[in-house]
Amino acid sequence: MLILLGGMILVFWLFMIRPQAKKAKQAKEFQTNLQKGDRVVTIAGIHGKVNKVNEDGTIDMETSPGSSMKIEKSAISIEWSQALNKPAAADKK
Repeated sequence: MLILLGGMILVFWLFMIRPQAKKAKQAKEFQTNLQKGDRVVTIAGIHGKVNKVNEDGTIDMETSPGSSMKIEKSAISIEWSQALNKPAAADKK
């Protein structure tokens, strides 16, 4: 019985906790490495280009020429931003 319980805990950790922690680490690294000129998408679906990375954990994002907004780095979606930049990287080859 105790071995079965230990096995269940191990499976739960392998399939639930570990992948979620890995994904959170990747998102944090992505947000930390944002630079001026990066094309990004927010979790609300707003597309733009990074104009400035501020020291207070925010970025100034240009949404259209002459229009910018200040948003939190944590509001940047890693999945959507990478999907947006993937075709651009393939076109450059």
